Amino acid sequence: MKIYTRTGDAGDTGLFGGGRVPKNHPRVEAYGDVDELNAAIGFARSVEQIPRIDEVLVPVQRDLFAIGALLATPDREKMRQHLDKARVDEERIAQLEHAIDDGDRELEPLRAFIVPGGSPKAAALHVARTVCRRAERRVVALSEFESEEIPGVVVIYLNRLSDLLFTLARVANRRSGAGEVTW
Repeated sequence: MKIYTRTGDAGDTGLFGGGRVPKNHPRVEAYGDVDELNAAIGFARSVEQIPRIDEVLVPVQRDLFAIGALLATPDREKMRQHLDKARVDEERIAQLEHAIDDGDRELEPLRAFIVPGGSPKAAALHVARTVCRRAERRVVALSEFESEEIPGVVVIYLNRLSDLLFTLARVANRRSGAGEVTW
């Protein structure tokens, strides 16, 4: 299979399950941002490997593949199948919350805004967090676009994931001794 197909040369792209839309369609914007988020997390994992943090992120990347596939699929039944396959559900969100709570136990309570940065690992996690927030906004916009029905668990997952990435950035700074700069 060749990597190039030339089918998108006119500015449109194919969706899972059939159909074509312009490359700037809200659906493509949403799954494109989820793909960018997955890449940003992959980059964060490659920087200053920290076992507990990286172990939490690998399953997140798998979840994001499923969410991206869901967003690229206008067929509601196939959306449900993608979520079921990935097990992106309330239990998975509870696992993210548990990981946030675990990280918080290592940290001083927040008393001010944190300026993104610190160690390279933390800075990469902060970038991933901001990409996650954008992906969340795009998914919300998609759900409002022509009444696209996106399962609510997707927005909840992305919202919780951005909190997790923030917490992991703080943990990375603490473990590296970089400290935090407050605003």
